Amino acid sequence: MKFNKIVQASFLLIPVLFMISSCNYAKSNQQVVISSDCGMTWKKIKAGESVPKGVANPCYMKVVIPNYPMQGDSRFITNLKDRVRAYIHIDYDYSITEPLEFIKQAKFLGKANAHADSDGALDPSAFEGAENMVIDKRIRDVSKSLFLEEDIVELDQAEVENKLLEASNKVLSPLGVSLNFITLTFDLDEQTRQAIDVSTAMKIYDSKNLSDLGRSVIVQKAGAARLVVENTTPEIKITDQNE
Repeated sequence: MKFNKIVQASFLLIPVLFMISSCNYAKSNQQVVISSDCGMTWKKIKAGESVPKGVANPCYMKVVIPNYPMQGDSRFITNLKDRVRAYIHIDYDYSITEPLEFIKQAKFLGKANAHADSDGALDPSAFEGAENMVIDKRIRDVSKSLFLEEDIVELDQAEVENKLLEASNKVLSPLGVSLNFITLTFDLDEQTRQAIDVSTAMKIYDSKNLSDLGRSVIVQKAGAARLVVENTTPEIKITDQNE
């Protein structure tokens, strides 16, 4: 009689043990989304809730997205006001705020059943393709439109960065992404840099009522020869004393 009760209790424990061993839990530094229909629809698992395994479902997919800021960068050539061309380097810090919206744009991050049961979040390097497809493209489009109104001589970099951050977030927010900050670097050719220097110098001369002197100095400087000093090490020849 006692033996039968033990056997019955054992059978009751088996499903419980199976459920415990067949699932893990979403962590606070992760955003877990799953799909049971090969990525057609997705469901978010809240932190602390169990994440089911797609047993016997070949269409089960799971993506574990980091729930912390990540870094990206974008490089491209664009035009500023008056057709001034510049090579732009943008560094940005972003967070995925709505994983269900984001995964619709980056379904390739999901892995099919055989590889869907890993517990860890995707490595940040796995998001490089998503950055190019989702974030970089939008930042470039916004930048090219914004920079056409910016005078390279009068440009206030901090102000432009704020404008770009605000305009980019308006576009990226519906895609589940938020930029935390943006840093701009302008790489200009030598001729453009010289033009900026001349324009800045002339404004200083004009403010001191020295316009004529300024023009004269700039013309003389432009026509001055440029000296290039190179340090060369003389070649030392070793001769055979027996010769």
